[in-house]
Amino acid sequence: MAARDLIDETQPQPAAALEVFLAFLRQGLTAFGGPVAHIGYFRREFVEQRGWLSEAAFADLLALCHFLPGPASSQLGMAIGLRRAGLPGMLAAWLGFTLPAGAAMILFAWLAPTLGHAWGQGWLHGLKIAAAAVVLQALVAMARTLAVGPVRAGMALGAAAGLVMSGGPVAQICALAAGAAFGAAFLRDLPPAEPLEARPSDARGLRRGAAAIALFAFLLAALPFLAQVLQSPTLGLASVFYRTGALVFGGGHVVLPLLESEIVGRGWLDADTFLAGYGAAQAVPGPLFSFAGFVGAAQHVAAGGWVGGLVALVAIFLPSLLLVPGVLPFWQDLRRLPGARGALAGVNAVVVGLLAAALWDPALTHAIVRWSDWALLAAAFVFLAVARVPPWVVVLGFAAATGLWTA
Repeated sequence: MAARDLIDETQPQPAAALEVFLAFLRQGLTAFGGPVAHIGYFRREFVEQRGWLSEAAFADLLALCHFLPGPASSQLGMAIGLRRAGLPGMLAAWLGFTLPAGAAMILFAWLAPTLGHAWGQGWLHGLKIAAAAVVLQALVAMARTLAVGPVRAGMALGAAAGLVMSGGPVAQICALAAGAAFGAAFLRDLPPAEPLEARPSDARGLRRGAAAIALFAFLLAALPFLAQVLQSPTLGLASVFYRTGALVFGGGHVVLPLLESEIVGRGWLDADTFLAGYGAAQAVPGPLFSFAGFVGAAQHVAAGGWVGGLVALVAIFLPSLLLVPGVLPFWQDLRRLPGARGALAGVNAVVVGLLAAALWDPALTHAIVRWSDWALLAAAFVFLAVARVPPWVVVLGFAAATGLWTA
């Protein structure tokens, strides 16, 4: 198969963007189970059933999405939409996949106070315990694959210890940068995940990719400055979520420590409400990054409400919408570099440490208030990791059980 089939989008077809939107809307309404499950659904739908791309092209796009920061399954959908119908197809794929979960999380931010009055705080406690169990399961799974060997395990443990003692967004950014530097220095001998194909030159694609990467970097630097100069709560909110979307390596669960430092640390939202929203995000189909809609809608600044939810959703996905078309033309050459593979491995090892620190605070420190909560946490983990019960069932079950128990 020619390399162009792996990395270049096909020519847009009439009404193709609408076709992409409807296909991904179906996924957004039915794709429960988190990023790994989403990838399986996408392969079955777009490789086996619709034939939009080959197995080789699917695997290559998946490798790219694991290389980039941001939500891997959403980025894979964007890349499939880009390949099917160009830039309109990429936007259609993102909108279709994100719309149901985003709307549900903004609605939950509006309903949460009403649920508190009706059920008391028991349901909230159940959500926090279920959220802690989900983080624990993700930590165990990620450690088995991303923190293998003494170098990467040591990096993960060091990052976890450092972030427990000194948290905050600056410390997290420094930890990720250190992971990239150590990885590039000490993990250069890692082989590529798949055989590499030759890529034909495409000057127009390279120029478009460079422009998208430049815009990504400009927004990352300019949004905080503009928010400060203009004293705009909306720009401040967009800046926080854009920065989070640009720095999240390792999947959707890593959004928890980054957003917790930014949102709870600034006093925009209390930790209990934050964890409740994170738990509820496990119970809806579609991307886990839809959690941003809840946080944006529920936080206590002038940009709150449904407008804040929409701003947060767009801002957290915008880095991916720029990076996917930006890096794709350079992908075949980039993945040949040993330093790039080593840096990514180092960042992923540090991500395990970030998630471990988030498991301690805020997940465990706010979910465990009595000794019996440890038993509930263990039970939730067994349901998730051993019995393989879907996360949305565990979340809803624990919220309902604890709500009724304490009513």
